Amino acid sequence: MFCLVDCNSFYASCEQVFRPDLRGKPVIVLSNNDCFIVARSAQAKALGIGDLQTMFNIKPWLHQNRVNIFSSNYPLYGDLSNRVMETLRLFSAHIEIYSIDEMFLSLDNIKSASLNAYGRTIKETVYKHTALPVGVGIAPTKTLAKLASRAAKDIPKCQGVCVLDSAKKWDWMKKRTPVNKIWGISSRFARRLADLNIYTALELASADPKYIRRHFNVCVERIIEELNGHSCLSLEEVPNPRKQIYCTRSFARKTNQVQPILDAVSLYTARACEKLRAQESLSASIQVLLYSSTYHSNYYNSNRVVQLPWPSDDTRMISALARQTIQQMIQADVFYMKAGIGLLELTPKRHQQLDLFSPEQSAKTDQLMRVMDKINRQYGKNSIYLAAEGVHKKWAMRQAYRSPAYTCRWEDIPLIEC
Repeated sequence: MFCLVDCNSFYASCEQVFRPDLRGKPVIVLSNNDCFIVARSAQAKALGIGDLQTMFNIKPWLHQNRVNIFSSNYPLYGDLSNRVMETLRLFSAHIEIYSIDEMFLSLDNIKSASLNAYGRTIKETVYKHTALPVGVGIAPTKTLAKLASRAAKDIPKCQGVCVLDSAKKWDWMKKRTPVNKIWGISSRFARRLADLNIYTALELASADPKYIRRHFNVCVERIIEELNGHSCLSLEEVPNPRKQIYCTRSFARKTNQVQPILDAVSLYTARACEKLRAQESLSASIQVLLYSSTYHSNYYNSNRVVQLPWPSDDTRMISALARQTIQQMIQADVFYMKAGIGLLELTPKRHQQLDLFSPEQSAKTDQLMRVMDKINRQYGKNSIYLAAEGVHKKWAMRQAYRSPAYTCRWEDIPLIEC
């Protein structure tokens, strides 16, 4: 049996942990630079606030309806996520961290009669340790566990825990689940399945797997098997390294000046390269992206893919190439709103083949990058950085509604007055 534990409206719930006065009230969390709504509490959803709505379009309405607004506070969310995951490790030795607010657990040693009670124990323990509400879905496959988790949240009678341990129960759930709500079925696949008169999970589960594989792919065939209770997806206890790494950000304000854009691209490159080294990979090519505001009359977007001289994780070399590339993309009469970089064609570093005739590709380069990463881990982000990144304060995100990082910044730790 698989158990999926999913935090309810995670970002919004994190904002309520140290603000109990906000429980039961509408809360929303905004994206980078306070542009879009990326998280909503149940009360905010009840008001009709949609996901990814633009903030500036409904700002007066939000204040009128007393909606509590927060800028994204990623250090706080990351720390609370770690606390949830550490709590869940108490319940199973075999786990898979699926996302910042979801974790799969293996419950093979739990008797069927005890699954519901065990799920409630998980839910109550997580709330006791973190004050975060979660939904618990338990089923014989990961895909069915996803459906069970959804039911745990959406069906009040479940009270946050749903166990699909028989064909009768999961058929009842599949009958009420639209095909586009199935884990792994994209909206594009849903439209193609609709052409085959397949609209629900039950209809997909009843389809011929071999026919679906010929017209779609093996992944959809596996979903059919999973929906019928045959486990095809195992726990990924060791996370797979990412095949691509992107770092893109919107600027706090539009600009047509070359130097600030170059500084921003160098900063984003450094962030991406840190992630690249953390998973011990090398990049063979990069993609540089540049956008103007979508609301501007002369909307402009451009991207270029450039090959590196050799696979590398050297921030200096990759940053220099990215700056050179984006200089060729900038047009003087356009005001830009967003830039970014992607690291492509990633390969494991253990397979690195050094070039005897390239002095830039050396053990000294690796040592320098390790020292930079170590200093930034030990003394805090941006303790040491490339001069090409400019002054970091210039690129601070617009966060007009940011809450304190209660658990991970000394000056933000809550004080109790006696």
